[in-house]
Amino acid sequence: MRRRKGERVLRAVFPNAGIAAIYRKKLRALIKDMQASYDRFLKAQYRRTPPIMAQDESPAKELERELRRLGVQWRKNFDAAAPALAAWFAKAAWKRSDAALRKILKDAGVTVDFQMTRAMRDILDATVAGNVAMIKSIPEQYHAQVQDLVMRSVQTGRDLGALSKELQARYGVTERRAALIAFTQNQMATSAMQRARQTELGIDEALWLHSHAGKEPRPTHLANDGKRYNIAEGWFDPDPKVRARIWPGQLINCRCVSKPIVKGFS
Repeated sequence: MRRRKGERVLRAVFPNAGIAAIYRKKLRALIKDMQASYDRFLKAQYRRTPPIMAQDESPAKELERELRRLGVQWRKNFDAAAPALAAWFAKAAWKRSDAALRKILKDAGVTVDFQMTRAMRDILDATVAGNVAMIKSIPEQYHAQVQDLVMRSVQTGRDLGALSKELQARYGVTERRAALIAFTQNQMATSAMQRARQTELGIDEALWLHSHAGKEPRPTHLANDGKRYNIAEGWFDPDPKVRARIWPGQLINCRCVSKPIVKGFS
């Protein structure tokens, strides 16, 4: 990138890894309790109900009904925990984002005192709502998968050992999904908050910065590394799966950030 007269390229604000780690830990604690609850329930059910003939569906019906009740209970548990956890995350990401940008601007000789603007409030509210939805989706998806495993287990003879192994594998999938939620939401929130603050300061351009991390980098993002884009408009990603204007860190698992370009320096 050729720097123009009177411009200064500032450092990038990276999402705080500590916030994502705490978020992930809180989600994992909820998931661990849920998994243990399902495990206790199924072990008790399998020990109580003896093997049955395939045509006798009564015990299976009872198992399905009780399993459904357990699913409802855990959806309620996650529903109750989601608002507070999402609000904590949004507030933590916002404070860290503002503090990091304030420090970068101060090092460049620019002093700012950020206020809670309408644009930032909208982003905070959207961040909370989005994370509430993601948290609530965890028990719904987990229950559907467990129910499918249990019913298939009943059909094949109620092998508790085999079912336990499959449930453990399913727990690992859910845990990895929680980690992805924490990471991606942290990237998205920081990106949106930085975009709002930079626009409020009159900064209209930035450099796209590819992380050069991750096992499968997006080719289009890698090709856009170091190039200018308009902050308000975003950058058009030509990837056939995207083909839309986006910002760094907006897509799932995107690690890209931006370097704001400040003008008016002599």
